[in-house]
Amino acid sequence: MSHNTIELNRQQQPLDHLESVWLFGYGSLIYKADFPYLQRRPARIHGWQRRFWQGSHDHRGTPQAPGRVATLIPVKDAHCAGMAYEVTPDVFEHLDHREKNGYLRFFTPFEWLNSGGSVEGLVYVADASNAAWLGEADEREIARHIARSEGPSGHNSDYLLRLAESLRALGEQDDHVFAIERELRRLLAG
Repeated sequence: MSHNTIELNRQQQPLDHLESVWLFGYGSLIYKADFPYLQRRPARIHGWQRRFWQGSHDHRGTPQAPGRVATLIPVKDAHCAGMAYEVTPDVFEHLDHREKNGYLRFFTPFEWLNSGGSVEGLVYVADASNAAWLGEADEREIARHIARSEGPSGHNSDYLLRLAESLRALGEQDDHVFAIERELRRLLAG
């Protein structure tokens, strides 16, 4: 599959018949809401873990030197906390472009972190079938990769550090993200 998924997302998940849609963000969508939203709430999805296994050719890297960004992998009995946004369907014109680098969107249930209840909404996930997939690596190798990557949206290290900070603000323990952060800080202190 191409890493440009804009048209595929629009064909597979038409949304124009809906008044609003919930979107779950687990990477930069936690801290960078560059789109209008009706409301935002901390949330969690089950059966998924965050991993820095996706390449970024268009934001935190280049086609010649992609950065590494978060995606989700299915893991039974796991959960992933993030931020949910209620948005109008027209916002997905922007979001599909922002998440075009190999991410497909699909509906999944998520629950609120700070209160009872749940809702079904969309999440963007990139898997091994897309051309931007970088795959599994140990945290030290991922940190070295992130330390040397930069793209139109800035340094890849900023993405990781802001994500780690945002997860702490949510009260989320993410061993993978925090291990990469520790390795990156060692490299930067150098």
